[in-house]
Amino acid sequence: MNIAIVKYNAGNTQSVIYALNRLGIEPIVSDEAEVLQRADKVIFPGVGEASTAMNYLRARGLDTIIKNLQQPVLGICVGLQLLCRYSEENNTECMGIFDVAVRRFQPSEEQKATVKVPQIGWNNLFDMHSPLFAGISEQDAYVYFVHSYYAELSPYTIAKSNYCLDFSAALHKDNFYAVQFHTEKSGAVGAKILDNFLRL
Repeated sequence: MNIAIVKYNAGNTQSVIYALNRLGIEPIVSDEAEVLQRADKVIFPGVGEASTAMNYLRARGLDTIIKNLQQPVLGICVGLQLLCRYSEENNTECMGIFDVAVRRFQPSEEQKATVKVPQIGWNNLFDMHSPLFAGISEQDAYVYFVHSYYAELSPYTIAKSNYCLDFSAALHKDNFYAVQFHTEKSGAVGAKILDNFLRL
């Protein structure tokens, strides 16, 4: 299977490569339109800041390339946020594949003692409804998050988590899937989600 990872100034590409290697996949990392368009599946990972990432993508035409991909695409973490319409992080206009706003966590006064921003650590998924989560029960669905911003709930939400409030842990529209958590750092559950994506 030909799997491409979008090459841009994202911080978790190497850990995604290792996670795919553990599934027997040797991905191609590329920013070339032809390579991405030819791939069976495309993964769009990300760790970083929204406006810097979008500026990089636009300067290289990668935003247009990604939006026009026809095969299954998986956004991870900032990859999910950049596929949304808008991010409050530096007032950033994103790609708009998901008509969803990305907001910063704002704990209430009562929550501030226990809820720190960013959310760093394991949290559970619920209301999962997608082939992406095949074979994963809610009681086992703990995954690893690192984020200060979240995608609002919407008709595209295919899994939720809660931190201050319920938010979209995963989104789906057409051939685009995205997860806020780090599949590559989420142990057996993350590996199962990646494997399910590869089987779509």
